[in-house]
Amino acid sequence: MNDTLKQLSNAVYEGQAKDIAGLTNGALAAGLSPQDILHSGLIQGMQVIGKEFKEGKKFIPEVLCAARAMQVSLGILRPLLVQTGVKMVGKVVIGTVKGDLHDIGKSLVGMMLEGAGFEVIDLGKDVGPERFVEAIKSEKPQIVALSALLTTTMRAMGRTIELLKEVGLREQVRVMVGGAPVTSDFASHINADAYGASAPDAVEIAKKFVGAT
Repeated sequence: MNDTLKQLSNAVYEGQAKDIAGLTNGALAAGLSPQDILHSGLIQGMQVIGKEFKEGKKFIPEVLCAARAMQVSLGILRPLLVQTGVKMVGKVVIGTVKGDLHDIGKSLVGMMLEGAGFEVIDLGKDVGPERFVEAIKSEKPQIVALSALLTTTMRAMGRTIELLKEVGLREQVRVMVGGAPVTSDFASHINADAYGASAPDAVEIAKKFVGAT
């Protein structure tokens, strides 16, 4: 890894949102491609902090800072990546289900998925089954990620999957679920494809779904 890419990786790892725009523009000016900056700089930094988060060496605030720094750089790179036709690893539609207004966990998963090279369509919180259906039709993702932080809203996950079946979309996407009250047994009960116990777990599952491991 050259020095510029190492600086970008470190800026993500250390959550240097104020510095990373200048580093990104400097890397582009130096002739590095948007794809190299993304994969050999930004994603490298997110992978390290994601690993340390899973090992208990980093905590949610630190991971969020890293993800926000990466978001700043991605804001510069996205138009260039589109222009050069660079394909992301895959596409994920993510949202917190209807009736649930919690979004920190969902946002963390979305940011870490972006950090792994996915295009993420974040529908936000309190997302009804119909909205997920609309997003799948328009965005054509490979994966749908459903989050719930309340036991009372977990049922909306099952309703969303049922609606996907009713409208003939269920076979087109892999559905993964997560959130504090969610379990692997519950995921099986509602016929989800996978349960992610943590943000790093969700990223690993998504990568397996698209064959990117």
